[in-house]
Amino acid sequence: MASTRTGGQILVDALQVHGADIAFGVPGESYLAVLDALHDAPIRFIVNRQEGGAAFMAEAYGKLTGRPGICFVTRGPGATNAAIGVHTAFQDSTPMILFIGQVGNDFVEREAFQEIDYRRMFGPMTKWVAQIDRAERIPEYVARAFQVATSGRPGPVVLALPEDMLTALAQATDTDAFRPVQAAPAAHQIAQLRAMLAVAERPLVIVGGGGWDATACDDLQRFIAANHLPVTCAFRFQDLFDNRDVHYAGDVGIGINPRLAVRVREADLIIAIGPRLGEMTTGGYSLLQAPRPVQKLIHVHAGAEELGRVYQADLMINSGMPQIAAALADMAAVDAARWQHTVAEAHAEFDIWQQEPALFQDLSLKLNLWQVVQTLKTALPSDTILTNGAGNFASWAHRFWSYGDRSAGFRTQLAPTSGAMGYGVPAAVAARILLPQRTVLNFAGDGDFMMNGQELATAVQYRAGVLFIVFNNSMFGTIRMHQEREYPARVSGTGLHNPDFAALARAYGAHGDMVEATADFAPALARALAHIAATGLPALIELRYDGNLITPGTTLAAVREAARKDKPA
Repeated sequence: MASTRTGGQILVDALQVHGADIAFGVPGESYLAVLDALHDAPIRFIVNRQEGGAAFMAEAYGKLTGRPGICFVTRGPGATNAAIGVHTAFQDSTPMILFIGQVGNDFVEREAFQEIDYRRMFGPMTKWVAQIDRAERIPEYVARAFQVATSGRPGPVVLALPEDMLTALAQATDTDAFRPVQAAPAAHQIAQLRAMLAVAERPLVIVGGGGWDATACDDLQRFIAANHLPVTCAFRFQDLFDNRDVHYAGDVGIGINPRLAVRVREADLIIAIGPRLGEMTTGGYSLLQAPRPVQKLIHVHAGAEELGRVYQADLMINSGMPQIAAALADMAAVDAARWQHTVAEAHAEFDIWQQEPALFQDLSLKLNLWQVVQTLKTALPSDTILTNGAGNFASWAHRFWSYGDRSAGFRTQLAPTSGAMGYGVPAAVAARILLPQRTVLNFAGDGDFMMNGQELATAVQYRAGVLFIVFNNSMFGTIRMHQEREYPARVSGTGLHNPDFAALARAYGAHGDMVEATADFAPALARALAHIAATGLPALIELRYDGNLITPGTTLAAVREAARKDKPA
């Protein structure tokens, strides 16, 4: 039944219809009517310190729950700041809805204060972008936004909210709650997949992408075990399969285990379930040649538009992840005698890859970062949620952490496949706010931390007891590594002068500590964890180490020397 309400109230009521419980944002005068309606609503509004942080938090919420993360920002600068989170949600296939305050309809098309045409701005990086000009249509638009964000390939939606529309009184009828729609595999497609698998000699499974849930991951594990298949995870989707399982062969992404790369190239059948098979997962489209891979390829994806976009697979299946995983779990197993031995071999190679790098034996390391990770793994629960942004520091998380223990919840890894710096800090804060019973760990480089480190204030404000580990090598390490490779010894634009991160944490009201030697890390970790347990507040440990150790497998000196040999003066 229709009732007369302000546009702001209609919008907040619509969010409640669709089950929204948290919204992230930075307040703005353009949507004061929404903020007023939120005052009496059960929806929790988390106040952020910058719109980029708010958008990243909403994206992390979408990853953790499978429901759209909700974000509110103001027009112009607020929207442009939030764009980084929208782009991340798009490339990561994460459901998210960004609401943007907009100039009033009486000012539109005059380049009014902070006015932007959001359809043109966000069109290439959203599933749908629109502007709600009439308050009575808010329930329709919001229902469609939830539907679009969660159906098919999940992704972001942007809705602009003219200020006068939000304050207008209108009669509006609420909708029913959204119900996501996903395709499912046909019986003949499962039969064809089984037939292709039955004649394979060296099959390999790659899982990734959005749209997974705990049940789908369990069904996938049943399929893998029944058919004795080696399984890998796509770039930054390492938590979709339990890394401790004997069938796990490692991740296919940046810094791939060379032995795993050989297995991908030498496979005669690749079953890709969920990933887009983008640049990072395919090693720059080299592990699988585009458009026709050498390997037989079965590609399963939730978005029909993605199938055949880069790779012409031998079998393309348009399906949601729960639907394909259930069908595969029920599929009659094939005779795996020809490849069953590869499972233990591949997992053994993964175990070796996780050991202390041989490089460390040749270096005199005051602070051993591999040992730091081992200490964290011993001290923290196996279902810890680990978040990170972008940078070479993330290789310590990708290579040496263990993901996929779903005993306390679904996701254990929050990381941007878009390569966005500044993601890890706000993602960690969102995870701890949403799941206060879970242990949340953030790995951040010094440059990465400074891009959204202000959200440490949000963590303190909402008592989000995150453990932050800051890898401080006083440089933009990834760019410096590329710089040394292309222009050896010509350092330009990559050096950083950093604050005292431990003191900065204490200034925000968190616990702060600094470590420069391996032996000092375990006591510092114990102090940090004790602080979190006693106060519920976050703790930060800064790691100061020699930037020459640029990745677990090489040094800047080695990169420079190799480049000089390749490019003689």
